[in-house]
Amino acid sequence: MNPRSRPALVTRARFRRDAARDRHVLVVPEGVVALTDEGAEITALCDGRRTLSAVSKTVAEAHPEAPSEEVAADVEAFVDRLVTRGWMVLGEPLPEPPVALLAELTYRCPLRCAYCSNPTNWRDYGRELDTAGWQRVLREAAELGVLHVHFSGGEPLLRDDLEDLVRAARDAELYTNLITSAWRLGPERLDALRRAGLDHVQVSVQDSDAARADAVAGIALHDEKLAAARWVRDAGLALSLNVVLHRGNVERTGELIALAESVGAQRIELANTQWHGSAATHRAALMPSREALEAAKAVALRERDRLRGRLDVIWVVPDWWEGTPKPCTDGWGRSFVTVVPDGTVLPCAGAHGLPGMRFDNVAARSLADIWNHGEDFARFRGTAWMPAGCATCDRRDVDFGGCRCQAFALTGDPARTDPACAKSPDHGLIQALRREPPPPDGPLYRIDLRRTS
Repeated sequence: MNPRSRPALVTRARFRRDAARDRHVLVVPEGVVALTDEGAEITALCDGRRTLSAVSKTVAEAHPEAPSEEVAADVEAFVDRLVTRGWMVLGEPLPEPPVALLAELTYRCPLRCAYCSNPTNWRDYGRELDTAGWQRVLREAAELGVLHVHFSGGEPLLRDDLEDLVRAARDAELYTNLITSAWRLGPERLDALRRAGLDHVQVSVQDSDAARADAVAGIALHDEKLAAARWVRDAGLALSLNVVLHRGNVERTGELIALAESVGAQRIELANTQWHGSAATHRAALMPSREALEAAKAVALRERDRLRGRLDVIWVVPDWWEGTPKPCTDGWGRSFVTVVPDGTVLPCAGAHGLPGMRFDNVAARSLADIWNHGEDFARFRGTAWMPAGCATCDRRDVDFGGCRCQAFALTGDPARTDPACAKSPDHGLIQALRREPPPPDGPLYRIDLRRTS
């Protein structure tokens, strides 16, 4: 019996108190079923909203003298008997809760990176959630089952209340990760964040030397980033570096890994460019050759083996060259939930611009209600939505049809098979784009995103 199923009495069975006989009963067609106190307690909780596991948990909390495993077994056996008799039904199981929350606190950012995946119309997202709004989101995330929160942006350090939000996350027993450009992250603010409960800092790095990195960022910040990374290490916090790989820096993958090693990072994520937001606009200038990617991958895998146990080297697969697509953030609405600055809730961080979607906002519904019952969270969740080719593919539970945002960006239809898949009827689009030449006078370092903080 699925613990995420939602048990409820059928309409022809009525649960009531029989005051004359001092008992609870089920009144069913042409019969009355007397319930024990334990049976009545369980039946009262089976309202079609609670999951079977939630019912078991509530009963166990009311009877701390009994082992919780025995309580769960007794609840399941009782519900099973009522289902077998036709007096109770099991509603559709709720989806598994997300493991991680991406809290995009702001889209404001002092950097102008050409590969930014945030929406290019970021100013249209209205007012940012205030402190109380984000604190409520964090509490609801923990209650839903989230374990990690990633504070991101834009640049989250632009929020004056970041320490308050980190503290709220720690109070909710969430593991806290700050994803930052390290803009103005000095020792004093880092110490304040550490004291508030910050666990992990992930610093973005644009290139392996200051001149090239600052040219991409549009601001002189590289040396400040490295200083901040060392302060993070000295403060005893977990440290990661994140690098977006593209045509302009992929050949320096080895130098980037060495940079992470030199600052004492525990982890470096080599994240090949995803073609959303500004990256889609500048795709021709960003797209590396297959030869350059293969060489970089070989370096990454070699260094991963050399540094095993000291530095975790994460190579994010660039699916345009692989023939099999990556799952959309581990599957649409499956493991991750994103809340953007105005409180809109997304099943993946890149879903802003998909047509026909009306994503809910935490101002109107709880995070759990959106995750469990949101119409657009269910739209591409699982495999039921898939077109014929995907629905019968032996990888359907591996890549879940690929990226919905990439499918829309290339075909105009988010419900089509991701063209990155070699079996997709639209795979020719990917093959054509692989041959796109870079702009004749447009090296990455001269791109102007014209974005202000």
